[in-house]
Amino acid sequence: MQVFHEFPPVFDKDSKILILGSIPSVKSREMGFYYMHPQNRFWKVLENVFQEKIKDKKEFCLKHHIALWDTCASCEINASSDASIKKIVPNDLATILDKASIKQIFTTGKKAHQIYQKYLYPIYKREDICLSSTSPANAKKHLEDLVSEYKILLEFL
Repeated sequence: MQVFHEFPPVFDKDSKILILGSIPSVKSREMGFYYMHPQNRFWKVLENVFQEKIKDKKEFCLKHHIALWDTCASCEINASSDASIKKIVPNDLATILDKASIKQIFTTGKKAHQIYQKYLYPIYKREDICLSSTSPANAKKHLEDLVSEYKILLEFL
């Protein structure tokens, strides 16, 4: 099924890191925001990294200079399976990179990293750091391990 990214990136001129997923899950598309599947641990990981309860996700990101978006503007995908992604149209990262002083780009999961490397790195020539997926599909990774890994975000803020 062809899916289009239907909500805007989260960022402002003070954003210092850019976190890119692949494309929003079915649940995220329904709810109109990033990482909204109830079993996705992204927001729980950030609460632990920043030692702060998140009330408003967008406000939290802006307060901590985090930009959020995805590598795909559109693609074919079965349900929320990254493994099924094909016919990719990448997002135009200039939307963010021209307006914010992004120090580092992070990708969440192997598929986001592969898409970034194939479609976006050749344009922007900026290395990404690939972090483990917080998706329920990556259940073998424990929350404590994800938190430990994601603490690298703090080095660029």
